Amino acid sequence: MTGSFFLDWATLAVSLVNVILQFWLGATVLLNAERRTWGVWLTGGGMLMGTAFFVIHSTILGYGLSVFSSTLNFWWRVGWIPVIALPFVWYVIMLWYTGYWDDRTARWPRQQRGRLALAFGGLVGLIGWLALASPLPSFTEVVMFRFSAAAQINGLSLFLVSYPLYIILCLGLALQALRHPLASERLMGDEGRRRAKPWLVATTIVMLLVSLLVASVIGWVLLNVTRGSIILDLKMMGVIIAGFDLVISSLIAIAVVLLGQAVVSYEIFTGKTLPRGEFQRQWFNAIVLAVGYGAVVSWSLTLQMRAIYTLLLTTLLMTLFFALLNWRSYTWRDRYIRRLRPFVTSQRLYEHLLAPSTAPPDEVDSTTPFKALCEDILGVQQAMLTPFGPLAPLVQPLAYPTTRPLPALPPEMLSNLQPEKICLRLDPHHNDGLLWAVPLWSERGLIGIFWLGQKWDGGLYTQEEIEIARAGGERLIDTQASAEIARRLMSLQRQRLAESQILDRRTRRVLHDDILPQLHTALLSLSAMPGVNGANAEAIDTLTQAHHQISDLLREMPKSPAPTLDRLGFVAALHRVVADEFPNAFDAVTWQIEPTAEAHLRSLSTLTGEVLFYAAREAIRNAARHARDPASTTPLMLEISVAIQDALLICIKDNGRGIQSPKPMGSGQGLALHSTMLAIIGGELNVESVADQFTRVRITLPQSPNLQSPISNL
Repeated sequence: MTGSFFLDWATLAVSLVNVILQFWLGATVLLNAERRTWGVWLTGGGMLMGTAFFVIHSTILGYGLSVFSSTLNFWWRVGWIPVIALPFVWYVIMLWYTGYWDDRTARWPRQQRGRLALAFGGLVGLIGWLALASPLPSFTEVVMFRFSAAAQINGLSLFLVSYPLYIILCLGLALQALRHPLASERLMGDEGRRRAKPWLVATTIVMLLVSLLVASVIGWVLLNVTRGSIILDLKMMGVIIAGFDLVISSLIAIAVVLLGQAVVSYEIFTGKTLPRGEFQRQWFNAIVLAVGYGAVVSWSLTLQMRAIYTLLLTTLLMTLFFALLNWRSYTWRDRYIRRLRPFVTSQRLYEHLLAPSTAPPDEVDSTTPFKALCEDILGVQQAMLTPFGPLAPLVQPLAYPTTRPLPALPPEMLSNLQPEKICLRLDPHHNDGLLWAVPLWSERGLIGIFWLGQKWDGGLYTQEEIEIARAGGERLIDTQASAEIARRLMSLQRQRLAESQILDRRTRRVLHDDILPQLHTALLSLSAMPGVNGANAEAIDTLTQAHHQISDLLREMPKSPAPTLDRLGFVAALHRVVADEFPNAFDAVTWQIEPTAEAHLRSLSTLTGEVLFYAAREAIRNAARHARDPASTTPLMLEISVAIQDALLICIKDNGRGIQSPKPMGSGQGLALHSTMLAIIGGELNVESVADQFTRVRITLPQSPNLQSPISNL
């Protein structure tokens, strides 16, 4: 190399940075492209071609300018192929990106054809000249500033003079193409082009500066060679050339970073509708890797360390980078979880479902998760969530940060909505500053639209952000609609239960107070009639049987409504049920009540206490009706226990024939209904039974059920 440690180290480090960044960009574009068209292949191939040039460049730097060999001469000539091709490739890429190949019948593409032919002619001419005529001096001759072997006019190398003009032509045409882009057929393509244009223009300008600098260096060298005033000190020449090389390589690295920023920020070459946030983070990681790796490896090579030490350094560096990458990944994961926590926490659907029907409807808290979604995750200045379709009457619109008039999509845009379209561009002047409409879908079709305004940072929404907005909006609408449907069904069920109880009581009253007295009066009238014949006797028997059946039915029905839990308490009310409804059903009843459990029962809400009470009463009723075996002489015993273990436990056990007896035992729908009611409040009902031995019903409830909304007795 030059003998200057810092100059040699910096030159090789920048060259390695260019190798890594261009290779990463080329491979990333090819691997992440939505459709690998010829333009994508050309873009990725152009970046890989730049990688190949800097691989050759790093190889030459590794050998040093003072080492002359056939290997360096080979790399010197091969390296000119990507150097010649890259300016034209960049020009063609800009034509493809700005839409030239999409509509070549337009006025601007027709004007561009002659310029494209001129640039292509320059490419073919230079490569053909390089391949057939050997217009360049060898690497040894270049270092010694001997150009006599090259084609010259008046001492000037024609090839070295033509090449800078060719670069300026290609890059100038690329800048002109960027100034006049055509309309994009891709969704949000025009927006992406508009935002990426400054980066691409800056990249082209930097490359144009590189070409001008290269032309200046070549002109300076050729001018001094022709005048014979070139400094013959090879060491000094090496330092000068290395300095120019460092500046040019640094400018190329800046151009690569600018191009990479456009690629990862707006997905300009991959064909994606929206950029991805993870893509940008990976690009930042690639820059860190390139700078760190280039600095360490070039330092070891410049010091001419043994190969084993260089290998160990690169191994440690890769391991450190991998550890840092994992650390950053966990950091991002924790940050996302922290931002999503308000959005995924419980919305207290049980409380909403079990709210009393007499109270005003309590909406599910969707404002907090919606605010977290808009403020912490999307970073949007304003947003709205409006329901559509059959769920619209069940869901209230949401707005951030304040309520605003509901926007409306044009009918033609609304009719063309498809699940494949993740978002639609809006005119902010006609939609109160809203820029994007994200349609929300379910199996039922369109269920809502998420309206998004400008982001606080002014950037473009990433694909992940739109997908999160879509999934979050669909979840909020589904949750609100499901909770409201369940609340209405629960209210309807309460109404039906109340009506059923009123009907049962009315039936008992009518039978007891009206029907039975009338039957009794009819029996007395018929019995008092003189000359009772066979027909009258048959009528009297029929009325008597009907009277007995109705009387038996009234005796089997509860003599009074269920005791009021608020007045008696759970245990006393259950005592009243056994004493009043089933006085002769059991030979003995054993009660095992823990005082702490009884106190805990009194602290429960009215609804929770009623659900537990009716489930226990159903278990006692089943035991009274079905447990006794007429063929058995064993006394029927009933054990009722209430205790607190890991949870509140109510156990009802009898020593009867069990529910597995072959004799009919009922349909079991009662316990199934109460199991469902217990599940709603967080409880559980389990039945254990052994034929001809016992049946045990266990009702459990967590000690701290989060149910505090009292309701009136049904």
